[in-house]
Amino acid sequence: MAMLRNLKLSLLQASRAAGLFRVVRDSRHRTNQLLILCYHGISIDDEHEWAPGLYMSQDDFAARVEAIRRGRYVVLPLGEAVRRLYDGTLPRRSVAITFDDGNFDFYSRAWPVLDRMGVPATVYLTTYYCENNVPIFPLATSYVMWQRPGSRVDLPVGDGRVLPIDTRSPEARKRSHNALLLHTQNEGLSGLEKDALAARLAELLGADYGRLRRNRMLHIMNPGEARELAAAGVDFQLHTHRHRSPLDQHSYAAEIADNRSRVASYTGQTPTHFCYPSGVCMPEFGPWLATEGVVSATTCEPGMARRDSDPFRLPRLLDHSEMTGVEFEAWLAGIGALLPHRPIGFQPVDREGRLIIPDQTPVAAVGVGVSNESGDAQRVSSMESVS
Repeated sequence: MAMLRNLKLSLLQASRAAGLFRVVRDSRHRTNQLLILCYHGISIDDEHEWAPGLYMSQDDFAARVEAIRRGRYVVLPLGEAVRRLYDGTLPRRSVAITFDDGNFDFYSRAWPVLDRMGVPATVYLTTYYCENNVPIFPLATSYVMWQRPGSRVDLPVGDGRVLPIDTRSPEARKRSHNALLLHTQNEGLSGLEKDALAARLAELLGADYGRLRRNRMLHIMNPGEARELAAAGVDFQLHTHRHRSPLDQHSYAAEIADNRSRVASYTGQTPTHFCYPSGVCMPEFGPWLATEGVVSATTCEPGMARRDSDPFRLPRLLDHSEMTGVEFEAWLAGIGALLPHRPIGFQPVDREGRLIIPDQTPVAAVGVGVSNESGDAQRVSSMESVS
C-alpha cells in the first residue's frame, strides 16, 4: 500500500509540474462540478496527533485556505453553491466549505482563519452537546486513553462492578474503549453521567481532564458562540439534535425538528440543508428529509457534486491531516475525483439511530472509517449518538 501511495503522489507531483492541474482546473468539465470540502476539527492542542483523520493543525488549515485563494477558486456559501449547481450557473472553480458537528475549535481556531481571508463556511451543528456543554464522551475518553499509554486500571461503573481499561497497546486501547462505549449505551447513561465517568477514567489514568474542560477541547460550541458567529456571517445548518439517525420516519423527523428549532433560535435563520451524522445514509432518508423541508443533504463519500447528483446524497471531500498538499490541490483542480479512491461507507445503527458497537470492534468504528497506527479515532466524526 505504501508503494502504491508513493507512486500516486509522484504522479500527482509530476502532473502539477507539467501544468495538468491548471488545464483541468480551467476546463468545462471542472466548471460544471462543485467541490464540497468537509472538516471536523482544527486542533486547540495536540488533537491532530491523536486523530489525524479528524483534526488538523491551525497552520495546516490556513495553508489549505491559502491554496484555495492561490488557485483562484471561488468559495460559495453552501446554499448558493447548491442552488447554482442545479441551475447550471456555477462559476469556474467552485468550492464550498463545510464543518461537521460545530466544535468549539471552529469558533476559536477555524473561524479566525476564514474571517481573516474573507472565506464563507457552513457549520452543520448538532445541538445536544451545544446545550449540554461538556466534552464529547467518546472523543474525550479515546483522547485521555491515548494520552496515557502503558496503563492498566479498573474503572468503577457502579454496583460494585469495574470495567478493565488497558492502554498498553493500540489493540488493547481499542477493545477497552469499545467496552466503555458499550457499557454507557447499554446502561442508557445521560451526557452528564458519561462526563462524570470520563472524569473518573482520566483521574485513574493520571490524565488532566480539567484541561479539556478549561480549554474547551472536544466540546461543541455553546448557543452564545453560535449566535455570535451567525451574526458574523457563518451559515449554520442541520445535523440532528442528538447526532443520531433513527430508522423510523417519526423519530427521524423529531430529530430534525429538535435540531432545527434550536439552530433557528441561535441564528434567527431557518436551516434547510443537512449533513448525515456519522455518514449514515439510508435510501429512505432522502424522501423523509424532503418531507421536512430539507433541500440538500451531504454525505461523507468522496467525490465532486454534479448537476445530475442526487441532492440528498451530495459527495464531499473529507480533508484531514494525512492528506498531502498535492492531493488536496488535485481534488481542487478536479483530478482527485478521477483517481481511484475507497468508499468510506457507514456503520449500521439500531432502531433508535444509535451506532451499533459490536464487541472487539476498533475504536474508529464508533464513527465511520479506519483506525490509524495508534488505534485511535479516524476519518468521520466519532461522536456517538447521545441520550
